[in-house]
Amino acid sequence: MRITKHPILTFPEREEISFIFEGQPVKGYKGDTIASALHALGVKTLSYSIKKHRPRGFYCAIGNCASCNMIVNGKPNVRTCITFLEPGMDVKIQTDKGVIQ
Repeated sequence: MRITKHPILTFPEREEISFIFEGQPVKGYKGDTIASALHALGVKTLSYSIKKHRPRGFYCAIGNCASCNMIVNGKPNVRTCITFLEPGMDVKIQTDKGVIQ
């Protein structure tokens, strides 16, 4: 899902970053947000709506909506579209209001 060839733009090589998504090791690149790294990996569902439990994905990409809220390193309601990827992050799909019991 990541654009690697473009007729006008060039994409410099970037450092690969390992992180955990839903218990599985995956990789992104330095400079990626969590949501963009997951999108490049083909992950479309980042959370679920509270009432009807419908899947939510990458929407506004500027931190204004809550569609990309995920649990990151045990912290709920992280806006992954504006949170940069860091090595070793533990990222989980959020299925409710994010209240940790």
